[in-house]
Amino acid sequence: MARRGLIIASSSSSSSSHSIFTSFSTTLQLSNHPKRPPPLPYSSSCSPRLRFPFIHSSRFFCNFSKNQHGPVDLSNYKETFARRMAMAGLKRHHRLALGVSGGPDSVALCVLAAMWTRDANSSIGLNDSSGFIEGLMAIVVDHGLRPESRDEANLVCRRVTNMGIRCETACCEWFEGRPKQGHLQEAARDKRYELLQNVCIQHQIGVLLIAHHADDQAELFILRLSRGSGVLGLSGTAFVSQLFVKSPDYSSEAINEHGILLVRPLLEFSKEDMYQICQGGNQEWVEDPTNRSSLFARNRIRKSLRNLLSCEYITAVFKDELQAVISACRRTRLHVDKVCSDLINQAVTIMPEGYAVINLQILNPSSVDDICLSKFLTFILQFISQKHRPVRGSATKLLFDYIRTSPCKTCLTAAGCYLSPSPGSKGSKILICCSVDSNVPLRMEMIHTHSNERQNCSISSEVQQIVENAKSFQDKFIFGVSDVQPLGSTSSQLLGLKSSESVLNEAKRLGILSNSSYDTIFSLQNQESEYFKPGPEVMIDHELKDEGKLIHKTASTTIHPGQACYLMKRFLIKWNLCGKTPYNIYSSDEIDAVKGWKVGRQQCCSSCVVDHDNVAELRFMVDTDWLYLAKLSKSQEVGYFPGQILSATATEKDAWKIKLWSEFVKLSAHRALLSLKSIPVCARRALPVLVDSQGLLLSIPSVGFQHCPCLTVSAVFKPRVPIGGGFSSFL
Repeated sequence: MARRGLIIASSSSSSSSHSIFTSFSTTLQLSNHPKRPPPLPYSSSCSPRLRFPFIHSSRFFCNFSKNQHGPVDLSNYKETFARRMAMAGLKRHHRLALGVSGGPDSVALCVLAAMWTRDANSSIGLNDSSGFIEGLMAIVVDHGLRPESRDEANLVCRRVTNMGIRCETACCEWFEGRPKQGHLQEAARDKRYELLQNVCIQHQIGVLLIAHHADDQAELFILRLSRGSGVLGLSGTAFVSQLFVKSPDYSSEAINEHGILLVRPLLEFSKEDMYQICQGGNQEWVEDPTNRSSLFARNRIRKSLRNLLSCEYITAVFKDELQAVISACRRTRLHVDKVCSDLINQAVTIMPEGYAVINLQILNPSSVDDICLSKFLTFILQFISQKHRPVRGSATKLLFDYIRTSPCKTCLTAAGCYLSPSPGSKGSKILICCSVDSNVPLRMEMIHTHSNERQNCSISSEVQQIVENAKSFQDKFIFGVSDVQPLGSTSSQLLGLKSSESVLNEAKRLGILSNSSYDTIFSLQNQESEYFKPGPEVMIDHELKDEGKLIHKTASTTIHPGQACYLMKRFLIKWNLCGKTPYNIYSSDEIDAVKGWKVGRQQCCSSCVVDHDNVAELRFMVDTDWLYLAKLSKSQEVGYFPGQILSATATEKDAWKIKLWSEFVKLSAHRALLSLKSIPVCARRALPVLVDSQGLLLSIPSVGFQHCPCLTVSAVFKPRVPIGGGFSSFL
């Protein structure tokens, strides 16, 4: 059956899908590429070493006749999958989402996840009331980059539904136009993860399974090797990590607290295993033509690996040794992350005003390995600035020299942060504050508020419990308590290595790599390095460059009463006009001075402090705000208050209200000044401030100042991404 370029091979057809697929591939190759050699013969086991012709717009559903070699035994696959799920902290009652493209990898994931969940439901009934497997939902993303993609996504969805898995299709909308060819795969991946997260949040699912496998890790290893990555980069992608949404929804504030857990349970399986699992589950899959285009780095590496691995012996030995090197790098990564976590807990204090204090005496930087210290500093700087780009090159050396100079007496700006000695510490402590550039527009994202907190809290607590389960397993692994191979001497021997070449040399010295595998890896690295020619290093805020269009759309810093927003991904801002004076923020002596304000408060508020449009604008604190507070705290008559707009025939009652309001403002300013004295000057510059349309200071919520008792304003330092990027595991 053909449909808009989509070839489907059904296991129920009289001729096997093997012959259909081979026939079509051969015909297409002979017609379009007459000078190419004939295709390699297809083996019945669907080996991943097969070569496919480059096809521009067709995808293939294919499987192989299950009668050729008898049924495939999936028991070992099921056992390994169950063990990996346990390592991720997952239990069979947890609700899971599956990212499904329709390829052999994601179809194999569906097969194993369905079997794993069925084992839990066997005693209580297999399906839910709709006939689907309880607790599973597949998500198919239609990238919309080819005319036939919609039909293909719908067909994949139907196939997954026939497996008994509830399925939903999410469609990409490219508002800024189709991404450029050189960035197509990267843009599609980012969009895919964004949609997957959105669907998970919509359905209150906190765990997303992705079908990355061992061959993907091998390709990523070669790719990063060609880019000059060190031992941490060569550790590949994480087994478990947390994703935090870019556009928060306040209805999902609780789930955003812990993000979405991204789990890759197939990292121990090869590409050939994917085909075997599909065959064992009697399932068809899709072959995407874009995965064979040489325009993309991963595809070139995949093709090179297949070309090199033409001998069965070389295939087995090389793959095993390559995976052993990756495993050694991952154990090193686990060790570094554990060291950094301990250092953060012991030596770092995060202040509610949005800055960090590092105790150098506890940290003792000179005793920390370079790789651990670099990662530690990166974690802190990225958390404070919320600019998640790596610290590299000369910036790393500057940071090393700075933090290892004791006592610290100078200041430094790096990676969006301002570093300086902590006042009164004599250089034994360092402040890390967000560096506010007046030339950079504020990034403010509005948050939609809904009342869905009860359900969100339930999902958030479930995610938190899963993370705790995974941490417990990881700690046992690190300290060698489990039957999983613990961290050994290999990880410590890789710690001091700063280049990809030194990692390979050390792996060969330790006997992890043979000479032939070493030469093969270098051949692959050099081949891909030809495509990657890094240009001169330019200090650009890549995050702002990437989000330039978003900034243009949200450049307005206006916020209305009752709204909430994220400011620079760091502060959660809310404000409103209340009908009651918040006496709970004052002492008993102070309440007597302000309680009379309740008479006629709303009338006065709407005519003086907040303008007629009932809006406020956000900016950062400046030195003149400090001076203005000092003036308010001492002046008998406040500069901008109801008296300026009252008529000459103002009543005595109006004058009395003005006096009460003036006393309130003086008291609020005095309290704010006391709070500001405890905040370092460099940290004050990153505090959010609310002003009216005329520029009048309305509130500095971080220090409790407000220009009117009818305002309720809060600014909570709640960075979008937690310190260290959230939980991750490289088991």
